[in-house]
Amino acid sequence: MATIDSTPYTLAVPRPAISTRDLAELILGFAAIMTILWLPTHQQLIFGPIVLLIPLLLVLLRPPSRYELGLSWRGFIDSLWILPAAVGLAILGIVLARVAGTYHPLYNGDLTHVGGYVLWTLYQQFLLQDYFTPRLTRILSSDVAVLVAGILFAAAHLPNIPLVIATLLWGVVSCALFRRYRSLLIVGLVQGLLGLCFAVCIPDAMHHHMRVGLGYWHYHPVQGSFQASGARN
Repeated sequence: MATIDSTPYTLAVPRPAISTRDLAELILGFAAIMTILWLPTHQQLIFGPIVLLIPLLLVLLRPPSRYELGLSWRGFIDSLWILPAAVGLAILGIVLARVAGTYHPLYNGDLTHVGGYVLWTLYQQFLLQDYFTPRLTRILSSDVAVLVAGILFAAAHLPNIPLVIATLLWGVVSCALFRRYRSLLIVGLVQGLLGLCFAVCIPDAMHHHMRVGLGYWHYHPVQGSFQASGARN
């Protein structure tokens, strides 16, 4: 009598093929941003807006939902606790900076400058969360994608080593928070708040007015200022 082989077996699940489009958009997008950062100021003003708008157009071509973009009210409400936690962290940083004698006023503390900086951090988070991380996630595992996204975010702040260290940590944390809560507004505002705290707690002589790329090397400290003399407040 014929018998049926009942030996259990499992079917190998094929790994999805890497999307050539995603890989190309990652490489070209990051290369374009790094190129802009290392151009002289005049060329940055000409080509920078174009390079920064292209990722926005590519994201909207998919097109994503409001939840995927991180613009849903539910994600915003669920993540509201992050903002006061960041305020507490910023206050602690300022207190410690005062004790250490490194606290100093912003290089340019007017409302227009501060507001522009916060808008820029919001767009940075759009690039990180809505452009780079989703493409990395479609190529790598979710956890590895978060780590690589943080590394790319930090690399964009070279050669400013203090910023590279801070943005590596924040890049990974912000990606994890966004993956959990899907709130672009919260992670953007928190980055702005922590960035301003970083600017006043770390001497300008170390972070060069938060400049990156070619601008980092064009920094000239103001003679007689706290940044140049290291005087305590």
